[in-house]
Amino acid sequence: MSLSQLEYFVVVAEEEHLSRAAKRLHVSQPPLTRQIRALEDELETKLFERTPRGMRLLPTGVRLLEHARGILNAVERARMDLRVGLPRDPAR
Repeated sequence: MSLSQLEYFVVVAEEEHLSRAAKRLHVSQPPLTRQIRALEDELETKLFERTPRGMRLLPTGVRLLEHARGILNAVERARMDLRVGLPRDPAR
């Protein structure tokens, strides 16, 4: 599972719709769909119920959403800590 898959998953969960999530993420819908399916395949569980109106989180998706948000928040905190806490790399 990659950070981008977790980001995609969180946005799909928040938007409850693939095309709206794709627009928000600035990606096309087919690759987004493939990433969500790959995540489900890797975890060996369905995360969403696909409905005519969009996507609804299943209980497993609700559980992953909490973990995914925590992971993404931790990564963002690490990025911010490194930006603030360390001198800039002179090579950059």
